[in-house]
Amino acid sequence: MPEETLEGHLNFALRHENIDLLLLKRVFEAVPSQAIEDIVKATPTGAFSRRVWFFYETLTGKMLALDDAQSVTAVPALDPKLYFTGKEKFSQRHRVRDNLLGTGALCPVIRRTEKLERLIAVDLASKAQATIGKTGGHVVARAASFLLLADSRASFEIEGERPPVNRLERWGRAVLEAGKRPLNQTEIYRLHRILIGDDRLTPVGYREEGVFLGERDHQNEPVPEFIGARPEDVFDLMTALNECNNRLRISDRDDVDPVLQAAVIAFGFVYIHPLADGNGRLHRCLIHHVLAERKFTPAGMIFPVSSVMLDRIDDYREALRGHSAPLMDYIKWRALPSGNVEVLNDTADLYRFYDCTTEAEFLYECVQKTIEENLPREIEYLKRQDEAMRAIMNAIEMPDSLAQQVIIFIRQNDGKFPKRRRDREPLSKLTEEEVAMLEDIVNDVFSGSCHIN
Repeated sequence: MPEETLEGHLNFALRHENIDLLLLKRVFEAVPSQAIEDIVKATPTGAFSRRVWFFYETLTGKMLALDDAQSVTAVPALDPKLYFTGKEKFSQRHRVRDNLLGTGALCPVIRRTEKLERLIAVDLASKAQATIGKTGGHVVARAASFLLLADSRASFEIEGERPPVNRLERWGRAVLEAGKRPLNQTEIYRLHRILIGDDRLTPVGYREEGVFLGERDHQNEPVPEFIGARPEDVFDLMTALNECNNRLRISDRDDVDPVLQAAVIAFGFVYIHPLADGNGRLHRCLIHHVLAERKFTPAGMIFPVSSVMLDRIDDYREALRGHSAPLMDYIKWRALPSGNVEVLNDTADLYRFYDCTTEAEFLYECVQKTIEENLPREIEYLKRQDEAMRAIMNAIEMPDSLAQQVIIFIRQNDGKFPKRRRDREPLSKLTEEEVAMLEDIVNDVFSGSCHIN
């Protein structure tokens, strides 16, 4: 049991418990600064006291009435055996190696788990490059196009939308540009404008009103499951999130794994919920941004992460709720006549500090599936499609587009040419023997392959 003192409980927490920066800041705000100064003065060269001192000044932004630490061996802020850490910055004042993933303005935490260690060891980026390296450039380009469309469609479907093709293509082009520009307010506004298209009813950029996710009761009163950051806090929080991304993307052998970086930035964004509309889609776009910027994704290609998220929608929602739901008890709000909500207390810290371990595990599993299953499957399908088209056109002369339709019709009808398609021009001109031959070609070529939608 820890000693029944502030020092005893802080010491026990930092040694034996998962670090919770939000809780730690709340403790520091609840006790007199003199209490922290006394801990440091009692053991000025101790590793524990210097870490407490470092966290106090980093999280609260307040300077204690203490001289800089003596010249002793520096200690890490976070134990790198227990946490994924960022590029170290030496804090001379505390003799602490600042290896946090962020700053006092916004700082996520990711714990080292067996699952994450195992996923990182797979080296998925190399797997993707190996898959592409064994494939011709033409097939890779077509696979990239199909995967991009699949991701764009899935990202809208997650939000319950089925937009027209031109909107899908416009958003797809925006996603394909991910990572080519620095992540900052200008880039987020640019992406938001592409997403919204018509800004007459939905303003582009950071919102100036509250936002919530949830239902409405029979009186049309809001019943929120989640409430985003107060509009007056959005700019500072988003600036801190962009600075966090800059801190993590600096090229160095000690960089945070790209997928982990994508998790903390994308999920940090959606927790802040800085936009009036489109937060979910931009959140998923930021995954592509980080993976492209860090060159995890092969040039010219995106992994259809949204497609896997759609397939695992319950797990996706559970990961989001796992963070946001417990915070609702600490948000005081009231319903507005407009049907929106207004937050009545200071909630900025609820969005500054978050444990992103579960979200990182979920995202890594999604990326793993896209690389180990979706990408090879799409390439395999295209190779077989090309083979089937060559065989079809060698047997019966027809346009490429018609040969593609024949393949789709037969595969979608369990290997049989559907009669309603055969009765239409120009396919109605085919003889029974020719139809049977086309069925044999397609079935032979695709024999043993998995079904592709």
